[in-house]
Amino acid sequence: MTSSKLLRMDNIGIVVESLDAAIAFFTEIGLTLEGRAMIEGEWAGRVTGLGDQTVEVAMLVTPDGHSRIELSRFISPAVVSDHRSAPVNSLGYLRAMFTVQGLDALLTRLIALGAELVGEVMQYEDTYRLCYIRGPEGILIGLAEPLKETS
Repeated sequence: MTSSKLLRMDNIGIVVESLDAAIAFFTEIGLTLEGRAMIEGEWAGRVTGLGDQTVEVAMLVTPDGHSRIELSRFISPAVVSDHRSAPVNSLGYLRAMFTVQGLDALLTRLIALGAELVGEVMQYEDTYRLCYIRGPEGILIGLAEPLKETS
């Protein structure tokens, strides 16, 4: 009998219309573009259940090298559903959260790229300052800045 165990979370996938805008947004947060490629053919559709497909993908990695976001732009088949403007209490994917330094400066840069603050920047206890933003195409992202410990 064999056993299984979780080794790591490889990536989170996000479907977008504009890879360029999404790549610019996530690189501004601090991720690095690892690669960009076309994935096409019936073999790929056998994994996703979509049949013959053509998808352009971009893989971005966090500075520590442990987490990734895979951005996908479906060329065919066409996108059939759009959840980009769903509020934060919707069922399904909610958001990805990033720990950052210099939250205020980062927000200024992201807003210049078209991001919108969802609510307010708030402090959670003595632990974090955090907020939600919507990036290109309404992608919901959380940003959390750890507070310095006081002695």
